[in-house]
Amino acid sequence: MKKYFCFFLLIFALATIHAQKNKLNLIIGTYTNSCESKGIYVYEFDSKTGDFSFKNATANVINPSYLTVSQENDYVYSVNENGVESTVSSFKYNASSGKLNFINKQSSKGADPCYIINDDKNVIVANYSGGNISVFGKNNDGSISEAKQIVQHYGKGINAKRQKGPHVHMVHFSPDKKFVLSNDLGNDKVYSYQYNPNATNEILKIKDSISVKSGSGPRHLTFSKDGKFVYLLQELDGALTVFSYSNGILKKIDETTILAKDFKGTFGSADIHISHDGKFLYASNRGEANTITIFKILKNGKLLLKGQASTLGKGPRNFAIDPSGKFLLVAHQYTNDVVIFKRNKTTGALADTGKRINLCSPVCLVFTKN
Repeated sequence: MKKYFCFFLLIFALATIHAQKNKLNLIIGTYTNSCESKGIYVYEFDSKTGDFSFKNATANVINPSYLTVSQENDYVYSVNENGVESTVSSFKYNASSGKLNFINKQSSKGADPCYIINDDKNVIVANYSGGNISVFGKNNDGSISEAKQIVQHYGKGINAKRQKGPHVHMVHFSPDKKFVLSNDLGNDKVYSYQYNPNATNEILKIKDSISVKSGSGPRHLTFSKDGKFVYLLQELDGALTVFSYSNGILKKIDETTILAKDFKGTFGSADIHISHDGKFLYASNRGEANTITIFKILKNGKLLLKGQASTLGKGPRNFAIDPSGKFLLVAHQYTNDVVIFKRNKTTGALADTGKRINLCSPVCLVFTKN
């Protein structure tokens, strides 16, 4: 009898460990000025079932629209998108409880920061309205220093409403962390900066820049799994450009669109991601479109259109594929929910699970270890 008890106890323990492996944390950044939001929310997400449960949230954090998590999974850094009063904040992060404790904040040194990345040494922010990039140092306690460097962009585009000046929309590390790429929606350029993490003041040093079609408005980009290609999504015309990439240099090799052939209406390209196996690329579109466009990535880096899926909400901003690759989650800024799709790993197709995280104006989705 004792042997049977020990056997069943072992089976139960193994089952519990296996179940825990499926559990992740999903951190969500929101806008707090349009409805009732506490700022940053942490949910537990089951990558086997797509189920979720609330764990924790901050309090009184202004517009933490985009965030990034340290490699050690112990700190979270967020922008606070608030016009000329915008800041960048650091939080101590307890992955087990999901609790976020505020540490400090610094002026973003540019209005309306809209993207943020970090490594062991620095936190780097794209300031949309300021048209610049700010670099902050990391202290041992997780706090951030005052800005060590500010890189100002210049120029404008042909779209009188959206391109009166530079609008830095993203910063992105190259896979080898030797460069930082930055998209500027306002002047239709992608910049490549040599990254010197240990430098005192010139952490980012210009390597190259490349212009895209006038009025296209480059917004977000992503690298292929092997790092040999870059895919650039343009907000203002729906273009999706393919570049070869090597040592900080981009060369255009192809271009397509995320718009359906028969689509007529307002739109605004938003986010772009590649599945973890490197086989499929997804891009979100807002306005009256509210779709995810799906492409298969060919061996030569070019894209083959596989179709489109409704995001089942309005204003799809950031979206994320969970680490298992089974689910794709879409944050809807205007219908105040996160829609959970099941992803077919073979075809790339998306299917509605019927599951929704109801939350005020979600913008950014980041998965971390539990």
